[in-house]
Amino acid sequence: HVQLVESGGGSVQAGGTQTLRCRASKTIYAPCGVGWYRREPGKEREWVITRNRANRVDSHRSVRGRFAISEVYSYNTFDLYMTDLKVEDTAVYSCKASLDDDCTFQWGQGTQVTVS
Repeated sequence: HVQLVESGGGSVQAGGTQTLRCRASKTIYAPCGVGWYRREPGKEREWVITRNRANRVDSHRSVRGRFAISEVYSYNTFDLYMTDLKVEDTAVYSCKASLDDDCTFQWGQGTQVTVS
């Protein structure tokens, strides 16, 4: 059964903006932290940005100042705001969150973002 679903992917021109959304099938346990990761073709999945259990945001240096992560809202949703997109941001983006207080993380299937 699907627990996390990403949406908002697609094609965008370099320099543009895009917002991805991660929606869970039930309440996200926010104190465990939430995050976004991406996988470029032929590469391993890499960390992009997270909001940790202290509500602090950490981001990969390649996206710092360009990407932001929302807090969890409506109990089961959080977003990734991407600005000044670059061709090298092209990847499948996946979200990660815990739906239980044991901080066992679930992953979404991913959504493709293509920057050209």
